Amino acid sequence: MNAPAVKPATAASPHVMNTYGRVPIALSHGDGCRVWDINGKEYLDALAGIAVNTLGHKHPKLVPALQDQIARLIHTSNYYHVPLQEELAKKLVEISGMSNVFFCNTGLEANEAVLKLARKYGHDKGIANPQIVVYERAFHGRSIATLSATGNEKIQKGFGPLVPGFIRVPLNDIEALKKATAHNPDVVAVFFETIQGEGGINAMRNEYLRAVRELCSERDWLLCIDEVQSGMGRTGKWFAHQWAGIVPDVMALAKGLGSGVPIGAVVAGPKAAEIFQPGNHGTTFGGNPLAMRAGVETLRIMEEDGLLQRAEQMGQYLSGKLREALGSHPGVKEIRGQGLMIGVELAKPCGVLIGRAAEAGLLISVTADSVIRLLPPLIISEAEIDELLARLLPLVRDFLAEP
Repeated sequence: MNAPAVKPATAASPHVMNTYGRVPIALSHGDGCRVWDINGKEYLDALAGIAVNTLGHKHPKLVPALQDQIARLIHTSNYYHVPLQEELAKKLVEISGMSNVFFCNTGLEANEAVLKLARKYGHDKGIANPQIVVYERAFHGRSIATLSATGNEKIQKGFGPLVPGFIRVPLNDIEALKKATAHNPDVVAVFFETIQGEGGINAMRNEYLRAVRELCSERDWLLCIDEVQSGMGRTGKWFAHQWAGIVPDVMALAKGLGSGVPIGAVVAGPKAAEIFQPGNHGTTFGGNPLAMRAGVETLRIMEEDGLLQRAEQMGQYLSGKLREALGSHPGVKEIRGQGLMIGVELAKPCGVLIGRAAEAGLLISVTADSVIRLLPPLIISEAEIDELLARLLPLVRDFLAEP
């Protein structure tokens, strides 16, 4: 049997594994909502590193704080107390209404910890094979467990067998959830994104969120919410589920929490706060002083600068302008989202727009094949939104006019 062909590395990075379909630009530096490539070309950033750069680039309050921390201490390990962990955890508990926090490095790690915690919750109750409800079109990460919880066969292909123990249901259908779990004593948790990011900016309706919260309380399940992309003020509240007035039992965070510095967190309420004990879970890099300082400063700056209110206001302005310009276009199926997490679903796949937008000096992404995803830094101004639209709208109209 012949060996499989080896796919060559990209010309720009011949020694880096070819795992990304990259836009052919290399970025050099940034300032606010703008970045420049190594050739000096300027771009307006409407992606924020995929909802990571909450404060934009080179924020005048964040940079000195991180420089100070780097000069003090970057890493120690969790053999020792890290006072900044307690400072950040206390703030996250305060704004979430929950109880305690585990720190890690990424959204994948946070979601993996959520799955472990839910399974242990079941085992502690005497359930030998705990089952977790997850959702169609969900995305929770690319480890084997989070990939198994993800609702995307395209990215699961080639990595089987997947981890068992998941029950998949459609969004916003409480009767489907009840039917899928009827007479099943092994269900221990329901796990979902408040707004699906990679799945196409699909939101859970507030009435559905409240119904799931009620069902979980009634059946003694953990309500676990993935706020990795929709959290940290992106929708105008600290966490998107807060628009429904509910509090989960477990919540995963990452992305915007460190405004560019890698950080993940699992926030737990009273029902889940004591499930993990020493030896049950851990991390080498998670909770290191640099990441914790980034989280502390990010939250402080967000409060000082009123960025939650700004995200809500600028999101309304951006989505309103998009609807005004494209809402009646036959090639636009829907404009949806909340705050500065907006999706424009077109009637045909539009991945080509990523490169075209970059050529026009605009950074965007396309998700679920046909959804333009806009995730600008929370510091974006009305004038910058007008500039964003001036660059994006002609590209979309021209694209939709193509046969």
